[in-house]
Amino acid sequence: MANTTSHALRELPADERPRERLIVYGEAALSNIELIAVALRTGSRGENVISLAQRLLGEFHGLAGVATASVSELCRVAGIGPAKAAQIKAALELGRRLVATGGESRPRISSPYEAADRFLAEMGNSPQEELRVMLLDTKNQVLRTPTVYIGNVNTSVVRPAEVFREAIRDTATSVIIAHNHPSGDPTPSPEDVAVTREIVRAGEILGIRVLDHLVIGKGRFTSLRERGLGFDGL
Repeated sequence: MANTTSHALRELPADERPRERLIVYGEAALSNIELIAVALRTGSRGENVISLAQRLLGEFHGLAGVATASVSELCRVAGIGPAKAAQIKAALELGRRLVATGGESRPRISSPYEAADRFLAEMGNSPQEELRVMLLDTKNQVLRTPTVYIGNVNTSVVRPAEVFREAIRDTATSVIIAHNHPSGDPTPSPEDVAVTREIVRAGEILGIRVLDHLVIGKGRFTSLRERGLGFDGL
């Protein structure tokens, strides 16, 4: 019985194992789920460490909730014992101390991975499709991340005016949009590309740059900008 978890982890492809991905690609390439998985080290009986990390983040509604939870609160999550809770608290405390030395009041987004971290924890397990807009200032610091749509996200429903309404109100200079696929597969559809193209063009007219459109799956995401989809000529 003790080998159940390790067997499940070995079944994961090498390029999907968080520790190996960190070693090869660096820590910035990992999502919050993967970083929590590295801190946890192992999953629990019948559940691999990626699934456990994703469920933990979901229980506390993201990384901020996990960071403020006590050891006893973390231990209420199935599969999390005192040792795993201590590992998580130690890792997050190091991050908190580092941020405290920097003096930044708002998180700064410097890559699609950092934006995806936030969306993965909040939307990765959602049973319905949502579209959110991350509003950024001139320093790429996050102002807010409002939900714009809940339901089917396609060109017949999404209106660029609705997407940019909050950005204009908060005087955001750029945005990152994201929507989830409840199926868990983050592969962009033709409709996703068409929606992206319309929003990017509207942003150009308004003078608000669309930095990326992320499709969120379960523990994975796709950057449409990195794939050159909907960002024609940019």
